[in-house]
Amino acid sequence: MKYKIKLLTEEQYMKMLHWRERHIKEKHFILILAFVTGVGCAVAAYLLKSAIHLVQNFVTSMIDIDEVNFWYLAFPAIGIALASMYVRYIVKDDISHGVTKILYAISQHKAIIKLHNCWSSIVASSITIGFGGSVGAEAPIVLTGSAIGSNLGQIFKLDQKTLMLLVGCGAAGAIGGIFKAPIAGVAFVMEVLLLDLTMTSIVPLLIASVTATAFSYLMMGDEVMFHFDSYAPFALDRVPYIIILGIVSGLVSLYFTRGMNALESMFRKIKKPYQKILVGGTMLGLLIFLFPPLYGEGYDTISALLSGESDSLFNQSLLYQYRTQTWAILTYLPLIVFFKIFASTATNGAGGTGGIFAPSLFVGCITGFVVAEVLNLLGVFIPYQNFAFAGMAGLMSAVMHAPLTGTFLIAELTGGYDLFMTLMITSVVAYLTIIVFEPHSLYAMRLAKKGELLTHHKDRAVLTLMKMDNVIETDLQTVTPKMTLGEMVKVIAKSNRNIFPVVSPDTGRLLGILSLDEVRNIMFRPELYNRFTVQELMVSPPAKILSDMPMEKVMDIFENTGAWNLPVVDNARDERYMGFVSKSKIFNTYRHLLVHFSEE
Repeated sequence: MKYKIKLLTEEQYMKMLHWRERHIKEKHFILILAFVTGVGCAVAAYLLKSAIHLVQNFVTSMIDIDEVNFWYLAFPAIGIALASMYVRYIVKDDISHGVTKILYAISQHKAIIKLHNCWSSIVASSITIGFGGSVGAEAPIVLTGSAIGSNLGQIFKLDQKTLMLLVGCGAAGAIGGIFKAPIAGVAFVMEVLLLDLTMTSIVPLLIASVTATAFSYLMMGDEVMFHFDSYAPFALDRVPYIIILGIVSGLVSLYFTRGMNALESMFRKIKKPYQKILVGGTMLGLLIFLFPPLYGEGYDTISALLSGESDSLFNQSLLYQYRTQTWAILTYLPLIVFFKIFASTATNGAGGTGGIFAPSLFVGCITGFVVAEVLNLLGVFIPYQNFAFAGMAGLMSAVMHAPLTGTFLIAELTGGYDLFMTLMITSVVAYLTIIVFEPHSLYAMRLAKKGELLTHHKDRAVLTLMKMDNVIETDLQTVTPKMTLGEMVKVIAKSNRNIFPVVSPDTGRLLGILSLDEVRNIMFRPELYNRFTVQELMVSPPAKILSDMPMEKVMDIFENTGAWNLPVVDNARDERYMGFVSKSKIFNTYRHLLVHFSEE
């Protein structure tokens, strides 16, 4: 998409770009854009939170907090329907799975994110969550922040590497702005978006994150999201139980990850939008009616558990009269954990917009509280708040495969820096538990399955950035199977290559290849020119490369076959000839990209 400043003419716009290039050094200009991105992220976070609270206050004004309320059956479905129609008929683009879209943009779209993402996710997620959608606002705001950074870079015609950095600045600013957590913002970019930090890149990320946090304090006040003052100091004798919490958190996150994937697959099979809204809205309404804490982001539930007020979770519940009974707590809370993924997937799968930040914090807090409750029943004194606090870090670290992000985010969210050891142990153990079963985070696994994920592994990252269009060679002379040896010799005389694809003249299908080595011993014997045809001389290639095949898989095929040149076909069914890929071309492109990718 070509961007212009609409207030300027084309000539004025180009003059502005030239003035910037002459008077402001690139590295200084990046710092300026990082600051502007941070301000934009803070404003976006403020608008999103305000919009959610506005819609939520309007909706909940009709709900009696002390009674079972049947409005829960209708409100979430209404919100999903409104958000779905907004996305379908106004945005006309997929804005779900915000963080996955950012990863895909970095890996495949040269860090280009569409302009509408600067505002479309804010509107859709505020409607979804305000009406009770069981998702979080953080992934939409991360996509919004990244879009702000990407589009600023596109306006000033910056290169792909700088765009990637500005996308990271937007993500860091979004986390810093909505959570007031600047360190977690930078850690998120490093661990989840998988961008390598260098001295050149870390300063813009810090500027964006700190700026967004500072402006969020200015607009939303200086209070932390969750008040947490009644914690017990870290004690060495509790370490074994903290490890148990980490293992449980890792296993729950495994259920969270695989369960969400399975449920998303189920919703993808439903093709008609109104059927998705009907199924998802009904599922979500029933779940919220039975388990009211599933309504919305769930931050009220987290605050209640951190304050030791678990009985408030039973408000409007069918089990309200049993709220002080241990058996009810140990039944009700695990059921909420179990059904949370159903509620979150129903929200997004039916057409709503939201992320998994809040659901993972919600599930983690309840998991930590339940583990503490069980241990206390077994005679081991465990402070409930400490474990609810640490469970949040454990779930987030495991689901996102980001132990640093989980540790710093929870510490910054609550101001509970004195419990860093508890957080770190839980986060690391939970992360080590889930990677035994899942090598990629919930965000990344969709791209990893397609070979489209950029990683910290430099070689693999460079291969991911390489595209077939950059390495395919189309200057080879094609021949047909009915051509005689004499006709083949004339083609050889005009070619500077020693390999010839044999293609069907009717369908364009690749039938085989003919190497110069196959005809070298007979090509100078005119008496054989009419005796042999290409069909008799051609051989099958060692393998065929599909045009959409990831470059890492292409290199594996070269390695396994020992070939130096391989043909490219459009798909496995038609096998229409597209060109050739040579190992030397890949190596040359690889070296060029590696130099660019490694420069600071």
